[in-house]
Amino acid sequence: MALPDGFLPLTEIPHCLHASLGETAQRLDEALERADARANQQQSDPLSETWRALDESRREQLAKVLAVSTFAADTLVHYPDWLTSLDANGELDSAPSPGLLDQWLSEALDEVTDEAGMQSAIRRFRRERMLGIVWRDLTRPEGTSMWETAGAVSRLAETCLEGALGWLEAHLEARWGLPAPRADGSPQRLVVLGMGKLGAGELNLSSDIDLIFAFPEKGVTQGGKREFEHQEYFTKLGQKLIAALDAMTADGFAFRVDMRLRPLGDGGPLVGSFSMLSSYYQDQGREWERYAMLKARPVAGDIDAGRELLASLSPFVYRKYLDFGAIESLREMKSMINREVKRRGMDDNIKLGRGGIREVEFVVQAFQLIRGGRDTELQVTSLKTALERLPELGLLPQAVVDELTPDYVFLRDLEHAIQALEDRQTQALPHHEAQRERIALAMDMDDWPALMARLSELRERVRGHFDAVIADPEEEAEGSDEEDSTAYTELRALWRGELSEQEATTLLENAGFADPARGDRRLKALRQSRAVQGMQRIGFERLDALMPLLLEAVLASDDPDTVLERVLPLIESVLRRTAYLALLRENRDALGHLMRLCGASPWIADQIARHPILLDELLTPSTLYTPADKSRLADELRQALGRIPEDDEEAQLEALRVFKHAQVLHVAASDIVGTRALMKVSDYLTFIAEVVLEQVLAMAWKHLTRKHGYPKRRDGSHGETDFIIVGYGKLGGIELGYSSDLDLVFIHDAASQGSTDGERPIDNPVFFTRLGQRIIHLLTAVTPAGALYEVDMRLRPSGNAGLLVTTLEAFADYQRREAWTWEHQALVRARAVAGDTDLAQRFDAVRREVLGQARDLPALRDEVIRMRHKMRDHLGSSAAAKQSGAFDLKQDAGGMVDIEFLCQYAVLAMGHDCPALLVYSDNMRILETLEEVELLPAEDANALREAYLAYRNAFHRTALTKQDVEADFSAQRELVSRLWQRLLEDGEAFTTHDISHQETPK
Repeated sequence: MALPDGFLPLTEIPHCLHASLGETAQRLDEALERADARANQQQSDPLSETWRALDESRREQLAKVLAVSTFAADTLVHYPDWLTSLDANGELDSAPSPGLLDQWLSEALDEVTDEAGMQSAIRRFRRERMLGIVWRDLTRPEGTSMWETAGAVSRLAETCLEGALGWLEAHLEARWGLPAPRADGSPQRLVVLGMGKLGAGELNLSSDIDLIFAFPEKGVTQGGKREFEHQEYFTKLGQKLIAALDAMTADGFAFRVDMRLRPLGDGGPLVGSFSMLSSYYQDQGREWERYAMLKARPVAGDIDAGRELLASLSPFVYRKYLDFGAIESLREMKSMINREVKRRGMDDNIKLGRGGIREVEFVVQAFQLIRGGRDTELQVTSLKTALERLPELGLLPQAVVDELTPDYVFLRDLEHAIQALEDRQTQALPHHEAQRERIALAMDMDDWPALMARLSELRERVRGHFDAVIADPEEEAEGSDEEDSTAYTELRALWRGELSEQEATTLLENAGFADPARGDRRLKALRQSRAVQGMQRIGFERLDALMPLLLEAVLASDDPDTVLERVLPLIESVLRRTAYLALLRENRDALGHLMRLCGASPWIADQIARHPILLDELLTPSTLYTPADKSRLADELRQALGRIPEDDEEAQLEALRVFKHAQVLHVAASDIVGTRALMKVSDYLTFIAEVVLEQVLAMAWKHLTRKHGYPKRRDGSHGETDFIIVGYGKLGGIELGYSSDLDLVFIHDAASQGSTDGERPIDNPVFFTRLGQRIIHLLTAVTPAGALYEVDMRLRPSGNAGLLVTTLEAFADYQRREAWTWEHQALVRARAVAGDTDLAQRFDAVRREVLGQARDLPALRDEVIRMRHKMRDHLGSSAAAKQSGAFDLKQDAGGMVDIEFLCQYAVLAMGHDCPALLVYSDNMRILETLEEVELLPAEDANALREAYLAYRNAFHRTALTKQDVEADFSAQRELVSRLWQRLLEDGEAFTTHDISHQETPK
């Protein structure tokens, strides 16, 4: 019996492949004859009839598969009935589900009773499934892509691993028993970690599978003919599992197994306990092992225990801080690969060669290693997923990812085409003409030259992106023009102490140093310091590589003496955390930003030295000089905390502090470069505090309610109740500075006599007192990133003698009956800054009512004047200082507090008749309101606003530069003093025309 004419269409097949395809058809013809002969003996239908029934599109697919893949042809010659079974199962068009794969293998293994039979069943199962995978990869039914192919191979490997392991456990139980349960009573099984592309779920068509074996706890097996220590039991089980897949039998092999990624490689134990693995990676883990563990994923055995193990190893893989040292490791690995490629003449290797698969993987994994500890979205094993997330995190432009993704897919498709030829693990481009044409056919390219043109263009693109991430910054510096190269060499010699004192001084003098000898001494002091001399090799190499680049950046600044003096303490502070040295070395733009900020502000230099994690902010200039508005701040904080387990309060606190310091740095940077007006600087600093307070309140609330349940509300129910944080002073007045503390008052409106509804109930007053204490603790507790804010609670009713938290009713009663005038003045600058919105509105109503009371104006004026004089005497400049011309911008006559008191007096004096004055808590808008309602002439109102802004700007400058602002404020001082004298001291009131008609601003 012969295959019918035209059964294998040749229209899409290159002419040079017709002969080999004819030979394959002849072999299939003979295989079908043998199959039909067996069918006649068994009185079953001839197989050839089913083959003849294939429709035209299926025959075209068959012709392409047989023309390209010797593996597929050989498989169908040996098992011609598989074509019909795969077609019937739908495997020629789509991958079977994992559940269906498990079921098919389980049914096949149920029929075998010995290991030889098990190995045979697994190999036949794998080969049949691989035939379907190769078919789909070459014919590409709708919706099929390289990613589906890689995923299907990975699922097949996992199914074979789990099937073999389960069969071995059951088969060996009578002799070996089962491991003893864990301490918590749960059963123990072998944990099989898939590494590399198996862990990523992205295996290629003929890939090895890299594995690591582990088990949870030591012990002794139970129920067998003899006892085994768990170490021995799992080792023997692991050996049999490897043989089940890797051993070469009459049926071939299932998957080649590589165990060299385990601790100590081939010289280490085959299986390790969780405690042993944890200890090894913590004490001896190397950089390449971090790289390998990026892909680790439990693929068989006890999956939950495997996830537990990987969670414990996560700090080894993903460092808490940015780890640009990972680039050095990848650079070394790539250099080693390049040498091997060159030595072995592997330039045509599309995985390891220039612009190949490995370079795309290095780009993605570099970001995972560097940023994965902070950006937990990158803690994924899949390259595809990680690559897609890089633009969202601002780590790679979308345009770069849009190039890398299809280029990587093309490379992997080409890899699959090469491996589909003969089911061999190779990435080398073939030299034989027929093989080249088969690959061009598989890739749907016109011919081999067209394929190579596409590949060459793609590899240049990949190499460009690879170099942008992995390139050596020293090579860039030395590879620039000759003059720059000479300067770099001289600076390296300066840092290393290879220049004479005269040569060093001359070099620095010519570079713009005002005091070159001092600069040279400072560098020598650092180089010869005990901290530098005691550095480990890798740390010292990072410092040695950074310093010439840093000195280049210093010399490029406007004031190299100052910049060097300010930046070296930062370098000294990170000598033990050398990842930051690597960060600066790898990011020359970041070095430039650092010089700019340190040159402009010693406060910024000090902040970065105290909190080096802020160096991360220098990597993204788009946000460094553009502070976020309140909604974006809240969103960024929510995302940052969302990456941390809710029960890890220490990590959440640390993240809060890092967030606060980073956002304040953004404000300071924008302030330095003049991209934000003064009013906006205070606005942004206030936004940061409000967002932090909202989060701290939420954390404290969860902590208390978890322990004690919810407090009783006024309506008798239990649940989210009314609580607010009220900001006074600069926070309430939206005028925070860089180092301002927070004046706070806590108010609740729950049932005064109720209790909480948890397992450990406490009275409501106790609950809210502890809530307030918890908030203060979270704000002021010191972590490695410092404290959030200093807190002052003295403005609460009765001050330090009063309750930490009061009800709104008690607060209102105190303000109406007992509060002093100065407390009402403070209330002018009070507003709810966090907590329940309804209670915030009720508080605002109380505030307006209290401030709007009718008052005895002469008495009010006397009290305000008396309090102001008292403050001047105690807080202002001394008499001797005044005689020398000193002027305290805040407390002296004509200073900021005079303006604040004028505003507060106006609100208290006229709020009863002019409700518009009761709306705002900030001085600028109170002055604007006084002008709008014609209580203060526009000229005077404008003058007071400009003076107030000038004073506040001076305070900001003083904070950033740590120096008194050298400016003449005599005009502002004289104007404010004159208005103070006229409006308060002389008793000339604000304009007193009828103001009862004025409306309250909305």
